[in-house]
Amino acid sequence: MAGRLGIMLETSARLLRLLSLLQAHRAWSGADLADRLGVTARTVRRDVDRLRELGYPVNASPGTGGGYQLGAGAELPPLLLDDDEAVAVAVGLRTAAGQGIEGIGETSVRALSKLEQVLPSRLRRRVGALNAFTVPMLRGPQPSAVNPGVLTELADLCRDAERLRFEYSDRPQSRTNSTGGTPIGAASRRTVEPHRLVCSERRWYLVAWDLDRDDWRTFRVDRITPKPPHGPRFAPRTPPAEDLAAYVSRGVSTRAYASHAVVRLLVPKERAAERISPSAGVLEAEGPDSCVLRTGASSLDVMVIHVMMTGFDFEVLEPAELTEAIRTAHDRLARSLARSSARAAEPAPRTPDGAGRTPGTRSGSAAGS
Repeated sequence: MAGRLGIMLETSARLLRLLSLLQAHRAWSGADLADRLGVTARTVRRDVDRLRELGYPVNASPGTGGGYQLGAGAELPPLLLDDDEAVAVAVGLRTAAGQGIEGIGETSVRALSKLEQVLPSRLRRRVGALNAFTVPMLRGPQPSAVNPGVLTELADLCRDAERLRFEYSDRPQSRTNSTGGTPIGAASRRTVEPHRLVCSERRWYLVAWDLDRDDWRTFRVDRITPKPPHGPRFAPRTPPAEDLAAYVSRGVSTRAYASHAVVRLLVPKERAAERISPSAGVLEAEGPDSCVLRTGASSLDVMVIHVMMTGFDFEVLEPAELTEAIRTAHDRLARSLARSSARAAEPAPRTPDGAGRTPGTRSGSAAGS
């Protein structure tokens, strides 16, 4: 009996390990699974059959390039996480409220509660301590928060390569005019071939091929209102850049503005990145003690303030007009500082304090009388 029980426990543990491996990758060859589990390929086939009997949809494809893959089932199979993975998921759920998705905070709390219920006691204690002794300092409600339903709909269309039809507002749709209810700004109807979603700290963007403009465009997701039906399917195009994050960063920080500038910051790129977000400019490493900032602004006067607010010493590389705008601002500040210093150096006015006398005297006559 003891021997039989030991075999059953060993088999159960191996099935859980097999299920964990199938969840970790899209496909495994039988030889790779046998090597990972330390068993024969025949044992792997038997274990796969046992998982199917338990209701797990494991697909198998024959041939040299074939293998095993966990398919989508009617019910969500148990999610097997090791200790570090479980804590990582808990941390991610804990901080998800600050990621610019509408209502994600409440949803994350519900998911975290469910996760804690199925964790073993040792992990429940670790996650509980993390929650009890962590005070989140997250952003408040954002006018640019994205509807999670829209986000998943766009992701599905990117995955399935289906055309997207939507209404696009030139202002965030959560902002309304004084009469209430109506979004500020004009809206246009667009038809695009969606490619990828790009997220920054506060916003989500859709990179797509605009069929009407015959070019790549970047759209803020919080300004998108899908207008089904979508489709038909399309053949994916070559993306506009290998690094889509850098592509979107250039678009929202530089190309979107009337004035552009290239500035050398006299600090390493890593230090500059602590203050300058990807939505404010694109940083390029130049050497151990400097980097190049490419950025944009609505005007050269605003650009002067933008560059000064980085808090770093800098050199203007282009345009020359920015150097002149900085010189003009410097002269104006110098004149203002001179006037303020001159005013501060003037003696305090003698304020009358009664008829004919000043503060500090007993009568209107001289202090010695």
